[in-house]
Amino acid sequence: MIPAQWTAVHRDDDNELLGYLAPTVGGDHVIPTTVFGHELAEPCHVDDAVEVLESTGLSYLADRWELLSDAHSEPMTVQIVEASPASVTVQSIDYGHEGGYGTRFTLAAPTGSRLQRR
Repeated sequence: MIPAQWTAVHRDDDNELLGYLAPTVGGDHVIPTTVFGHELAEPCHVDDAVEVLESTGLSYLADRWELLSDAHSEPMTVQIVEASPASVTVQSIDYGHEGGYGTRFTLAAPTGSRLQRR
């Protein structure tokens, strides 16, 4: 689950949740993140972080991602099936990966380094 101290950023025209601003230790900067907590940029000022979220929108949901698993030595190519502040569900689109094309995995948010944008 996304931590309560993270600030939600919504699109102005339809109030759709774009992502979150995660505070940094020093407090001078924030990190723009996806709906499920994946970092989209380095720490920056609030205005710049909001701009990252507004310019990215929800396009990251259509991207290919790599899932890192303790059970496999190589990352698996996946696509996002469902995303929320609580979790993200991805589906394998990697024909060459052991475990099968179409296998779904649900990760708790924030996902940390287990899920990487390609």
